[in-house]
Amino acid sequence: MSSDIDVPSGEVTQNGGGGATATPARTSDRGAATRGALLAAARDVFCESGFAQAAVTDIVAKAGASVGSLYHHFNGKADLYLTLFEEFQARQQERTRRAISAAREAGETDPMLQFIAGAGAYLDGCLEERDVSRLFISGDGPPGFDRAMRQRLGKWARRNAALFHTADGGVDEALVMVLTGAMAGAVSDISLLEDEDAARRLAAEIMGILGTIRNPRTAPPV
Repeated sequence: MSSDIDVPSGEVTQNGGGGATATPARTSDRGAATRGALLAAARDVFCESGFAQAAVTDIVAKAGASVGSLYHHFNGKADLYLTLFEEFQARQQERTRRAISAAREAGETDPMLQFIAGAGAYLDGCLEERDVSRLFISGDGPPGFDRAMRQRLGKWARRNAALFHTADGGVDEALVMVLTGAMAGAVSDISLLEDEDAARRLAAEIMGILGTIRNPRTAPPV
């Protein structure tokens, strides 16, 4: 799966001369509004019907658009799904970044506790956007998406687990594996729970357990 999905921008003319008119900007605004409406409609239809059962005609009808406009902005149903996934992951990455930055600004220097802050923010995002989080965990996506989902979560965990350096400047692979597995299980179970209160309780319990983990390479002996 490519994480860089090309989307026509509305052909905004980038010329520094004084000959630019207001028409390209209006065209771009309309294109952006149509693209946004299609994504919002796709999110609703996918969450209600699943990817396999969702119909392009339902998406364009809900968006108040045309099939032609959908294929102007996207390659098809799978492209809509992948774009929603990439945008969700971008929001998750930003939540994680803000949480780790806040922990550092508060004076937290323990890499594990910084990771815990980021992991908590990731789970909070799954709870806040339970509809799309469940959609992506459910297994009902384009061919090969399950593998892409696992790879992305692994990449997220690896990026944050890079906080934990070994003595030779590398990354502690065993610790990364433990943290990745724990987060994958947590995200899946929390996203799939029907009861939101139960999902929140489970998330809190998981974070409580993760909070007890210390890097065995650096933790002081008991």
